[in-house]
Amino acid sequence: MADDALVRMGDEMIADPTMHDAVNSGLIALFHTASEWLVHFVHSFGYTGIFIMTFLESTFVPIPSEVTMIPAGYLVQQGQMSALLVLFCSITGTICGSLANYYIAYHYGRRFLYAYGKYMMFSHEKMDKLDRFFAKHGEISTFTGRLIPGLRHFISFPAGLAQMNLKKFCIYTGSGGAIWMFTLMMIGYLIGGNKALLRYYMPYITAACVGVVILLVMVYMWYQRRQNNKHNAGGDDGAHQ
Repeated sequence: MADDALVRMGDEMIADPTMHDAVNSGLIALFHTASEWLVHFVHSFGYTGIFIMTFLESTFVPIPSEVTMIPAGYLVQQGQMSALLVLFCSITGTICGSLANYYIAYHYGRRFLYAYGKYMMFSHEKMDKLDRFFAKHGEISTFTGRLIPGLRHFISFPAGLAQMNLKKFCIYTGSGGAIWMFTLMMIGYLIGGNKALLRYYMPYITAACVGVVILLVMVYMWYQRRQNNKHNAGGDDGAHQ
């Protein structure tokens, strides 16, 4: 059964400390037992479970998406799940979970996050770092942030505080989430049945994703600077006429 195989693979990934550190160094040890229980509970629901797990992973709940998507990719390779349905459910879950964080910040504001962030594993220092990251890189950070471990859980908060355009937020979040979910699914598809290979390659894959993020940010900043220069040049020409 697909669901039983998901539970077994999820158990193995969580129980392996080396893999756990490699794929999710930011996972808080205090919530290890709770995360394990959630994997058992949600994986029994198949595609619905994938939606719920990726929804939770996109909020402040410290559940790594690797625990869900790599076993799902393996089951796609085995013909027990549909790749399109897995991607649809995971991307939808990512957007919906991110919207939950967005609306918390949008409606309740910074004071609420400072007061209750500790219950969401969200310190003042982390809020300040996210603010600086969002201010420096702009709205595109909701796209690039989906590819950075430890950042994807919380990047929606500064977007909500800034009241970022909702349509653009969903497009950026869904696009970044799609790249990450597809990457994890393909890892599971290609080597999900071989834990030794998975343990060896996962740090390199994560590093490659971070490198892509840096490249995308640099291209975006270059494009924005070029547009600003064109706008300023147009303004100067108009002033001289």
